[in-house]
Amino acid sequence: MASAESERGAPFSLDSYYVSEELGFVLPDPLENLPPYYQPWVEIALRVPELVHSHDLRSHVNKMPLLSTDFLQSHRELRLAHLVLGMVTMGYVWQEGENDTVEMLPRNLAVPYWEVSQRLGLPSILTHADAALANWRKKDPEGPFDMENLEVLVRLPGGDSVKGFFLVTLLVELAGVPAIRSIPTVINGVRCSDSEAVTKALENIGQSIQDMNDALKLMHVYVDPSVFYGVMRIFLSGWKDNPCMPKGLVYEGVQTEPVKFSGGSAAQSSLLHCFDELLGVKHEEKSRAFLTRMRNYMPPAHRKLIEDISLQPSLRGFVQQQANQGLSKAFDDCVSKLLALRSYHINVVSRFITVPAAKARQLRKNSHESEGEMVSRAPTSLEERGTGGSGIMTFLKTVRDKTKDVLLHEASK
Repeated sequence: MASAESERGAPFSLDSYYVSEELGFVLPDPLENLPPYYQPWVEIALRVPELVHSHDLRSHVNKMPLLSTDFLQSHRELRLAHLVLGMVTMGYVWQEGENDTVEMLPRNLAVPYWEVSQRLGLPSILTHADAALANWRKKDPEGPFDMENLEVLVRLPGGDSVKGFFLVTLLVELAGVPAIRSIPTVINGVRCSDSEAVTKALENIGQSIQDMNDALKLMHVYVDPSVFYGVMRIFLSGWKDNPCMPKGLVYEGVQTEPVKFSGGSAAQSSLLHCFDELLGVKHEEKSRAFLTRMRNYMPPAHRKLIEDISLQPSLRGFVQQQANQGLSKAFDDCVSKLLALRSYHINVVSRFITVPAAKARQLRKNSHESEGEMVSRAPTSLEERGTGGSGIMTFLKTVRDKTKDVLLHEASK
């Protein structure tokens, strides 16, 4: 894959980064089934919620045959295998909640999962790229991308709220597609000092970020906060920076030492990283370290795109140098929209994590199990943390504030 350094002269394009013109980072037309040989994986994956509920998932996995990954050929087969094995793994580890986690993933699950992950360049844990980007189908193939026409392929415990969570996240990603398509126009416009082209592209990006924010508002419609906090959240959590699993997880047949992987997180969305690199957002050291680590949870081609955007001439510097009122306004509007998206994300996290956590503490203190039973049984060790392992509110507010720093005009700040 050509790097930005080696081909400075060529126009910047998305061609080599596996970014779909229509769907952006979303996997186009995910497969709905694997070859018949892999049915033992698929059958268990489709029953994860039911088998977790009956406390039978681990026993089913333990009886599963050890299958070779050699018959997985295409990228889409590998992505579906990674999604399926990831769902089974999350169910296996967290079947009994925070009190009876496992220290080892059995060989018949660990070995194929590890091999598929190595071929994709992804870690062996359920990621944003799996659950949101590759976990969808249209009920009517000719119909629209909307909640009524979309279905997930596999799900975790949590009923309709799980489906809602994954599909709303998918719609947020799809709303960002025009922004991703406009990034090469910005970069090439800066290179050849075309202020007009950059201005128009920034206006498109700003509108696209606004559409992402509007899509995110659907979380309040399709996801029940008490189900998210009390049921779903632990199944999205990883074994890094998690007090429930301080040692991590041994992948039997792969290595003898435990491995630590973070759970799925919005910080694994390549969209937000692209915006930060394009607009010149510089995060403080601790946040930057976490965000950089989250790039290891993205498909390698998407990670490469983010890195190559970061190597381009400074957009903010170009805007300042041009001293063009329309261009400056388009830049600040774009940053303001990203700021609004991050502020709204804080609002969502407050409703789905901070408020239920406070309610759970109060219920436990008063020994009331009836009214908020689901919430009060949620893992106590995750009360102040995101599924990716970050101290959630401090992190999100710091990231938002650093976004504000790139605004050009004090009035905007």
